[in-house]
Amino acid sequence: MQTFPTPLSSARPSPPDCLPLRQQLGYALGSAVDMWGHWLYPILAFPVFNIFLGVSPWLVSLALMFARIFDAVCDPFFGWLSDNARSRFGRRRPFILAGALAGGIGLPLLFRVSPAWSEGRIVAFMLVSSFLYVPGMCCFNLPYQSLGSELTPSYHERTRVMVYRNGIQQVMILGLCFGPQFVTLSWFADPRTGAPNLLRGAQWYTLGLGALMVAAGFAVAGLVRERYYPSVLARRQARLSLSDTLWNALRCPPFRRLLVITLGFAIGTSMTTTLSFYDTAYYVCRGDLAAAGRWNTLMGVAGSVLGLIGVVGFGRLARRRGKRTTMALALAAGAAAFSGTWWLYDPRAPWLQLGAAGLVSLSTAAFWTLLGSMNADVVDADELLTGQRREGAFAACSSWIMKCGLALGAGGTGILLSWAGFDAKLGGGQSVHTLTLMRLMVAGVPLAGIVVSTFGLGGFSLSQSRMAAIRAQLELRRGLV
Repeated sequence: MQTFPTPLSSARPSPPDCLPLRQQLGYALGSAVDMWGHWLYPILAFPVFNIFLGVSPWLVSLALMFARIFDAVCDPFFGWLSDNARSRFGRRRPFILAGALAGGIGLPLLFRVSPAWSEGRIVAFMLVSSFLYVPGMCCFNLPYQSLGSELTPSYHERTRVMVYRNGIQQVMILGLCFGPQFVTLSWFADPRTGAPNLLRGAQWYTLGLGALMVAAGFAVAGLVRERYYPSVLARRQARLSLSDTLWNALRCPPFRRLLVITLGFAIGTSMTTTLSFYDTAYYVCRGDLAAAGRWNTLMGVAGSVLGLIGVVGFGRLARRRGKRTTMALALAAGAAAFSGTWWLYDPRAPWLQLGAAGLVSLSTAAFWTLLGSMNADVVDADELLTGQRREGAFAACSSWIMKCGLALGAGGTGILLSWAGFDAKLGGGQSVHTLTLMRLMVAGVPLAGIVVSTFGLGGFSLSQSRMAAIRAQLELRRGLV
């Protein structure tokens, strides 16, 4: 049975672990590629393909679900490739640059469809284009996540790295929130009818953000350095087989707990991202898509502001109370925030949505900040057991599980909308029964996921004292890095 050491009372003092601001910001800028490359397409897919082009919501969901499944299948390969890479530029940075280029160029191509196409042809295009796009994002994301786990050996500095990253990410989220409004701008309206042309708006919007993704990839590759690669440990360790990428990672007990935490939260929040827009558009705004887009942008601003507060506030709390206790508080805040959406989505007072978006973002931003820091601790625990640095293996396995959850969430969204009786052709004339079910889903689905995450957190054993002991033994074994 695998065990971890108990705290050492005479651990040697460690060298300074603080990263230069240049590297902190350089790594944080990569969140633009991560956020827009993964989340923008699902956010715009339903407005464009379902509401504008009339594709059935369950077919849109199935296309997104299969894309996520393929994404999950690609992850282990790129994690394994990254761990085994040996180049003068490191293990991670060449892939980060290549992936950002592929993602930025490929993003606008996902919407190169024609309104004249049949439903079947549009769905086929969604599948083929997604399957071509996904490997590029995996090429970026797995090395990028792996790089975050190896930037510092310090328990608290890891949280600080994630605070910077997720703080910048709150700004990048505005790009996601502004998307539904941008595609409804009058610039893209049909000159004959005056109706918004969501497809043309999406094509221009993704072209602009794709260019910024490429620039962000250059920033990460140029500003950030790999801490472990120059050492003998990373450059001379035995090459790992592809099966090790998943199987041996799953043998680490704290990592299995972390996967339960991730899976529960990912499924619930991925479904809510889309469902909440439908609540805004068809319950609060009575089918007025332009008004819904404006409110969605304002909700994004409120979410970014409170999300930033959540990142900084919970990051400081983690330094005083530890990551496990702080994560429990973040999950409790999330439960309260999602429950509150039932009252805060109100057509009589649409401004209350701003509070709902802000509170949800506060808890979710705190969650992902702490999760990234906790994952880096797991990598150290694994090194003590195996003698290998396998950040890519853990990033791949974690991403695989999370994307399976996102696939279930994407597939479940359309199914739930169809089950609720939603019909895009009815516009603002959805039945009371349909709107009630949609509101219940926005509040209830993430709550169920949070219950699962809380169960996983209960057995997570890597406390601050345990990590101090692990670090001391690692540095006695292979020296300071």
